[in-house]
Amino acid sequence: MADYRNIQARTSAGVRVDAGIDQGLRSYMLKVYNLMGIGLAVTGLAALALVYLTTTNDPSLAAATLPNGKMLTSFGVVFYTSPLKWLVMLAPLAAVFFLSFRIEKMSVSAAQTTFWVYAALVGASLSSIFLVYTSGSIVQTFFITAASFGALSLYGYTTKRDLSGMGSFLFMGLIGIILASVVNIFLASSALQFAISAIGVLVFAGLTAYDTQNIKEMYYEGDASDTYGRKAIMGALRLYLDFINMFMFLLQFLGNRE
Repeated sequence: MADYRNIQARTSAGVRVDAGIDQGLRSYMLKVYNLMGIGLAVTGLAALALVYLTTTNDPSLAAATLPNGKMLTSFGVVFYTSPLKWLVMLAPLAAVFFLSFRIEKMSVSAAQTTFWVYAALVGASLSSIFLVYTSGSIVQTFFITAASFGALSLYGYTTKRDLSGMGSFLFMGLIGIILASVVNIFLASSALQFAISAIGVLVFAGLTAYDTQNIKEMYYEGDASDTYGRKAIMGALRLYLDFINMFMFLLQFLGNRE
């Protein structure tokens, strides 16, 4: 599979693409951001739809009541407390691996559809945050994440500094977060969770700028339409993951629990 994360910008006759004047690059980046934005919208709608189906304010329709007073419908009990919850948690991981490893052999439309399906699965898995945090704090954290993401991505797009050297450090930080999170499943340490959240915000803040610059450098005006489309989808996926992860780590700091 072609490694879309490491493809560097190619030039025609040794002339580098000028990001300031090249309309093709601007159109390419706009497509990446549009795809990412639609993916976030699909995630949000999927999460809200699941919340609507799994919770109720009518005691006569409640099949179970959580310690925080949230009432679950019969479907909610099955969705959040049965073995189905593991399928919901693991399905997005399977979808993102499928897209990453199969995209070279997929048509652009099939890859885009897979991305939408993945975004919807993420929404289903994230719907449980509405059982834990207040809706107001979720909305507030989303807008803080959006503002931070926008500033960091703009920096990555406009800076003349080469951010490629950050890649290895950010990757090591990401591996550390994953390992620490697995360990904390058994330790249940609030101090360790705080540290994981703090490092997570910093890592995904750095990845937002790094990925934006790397996606920009993937652009090549001579690409065939299929290659162009696949690159845009993979770029959107990377930025989508940066946004979602930054949002979740910030929510652990800023979210008000029910």
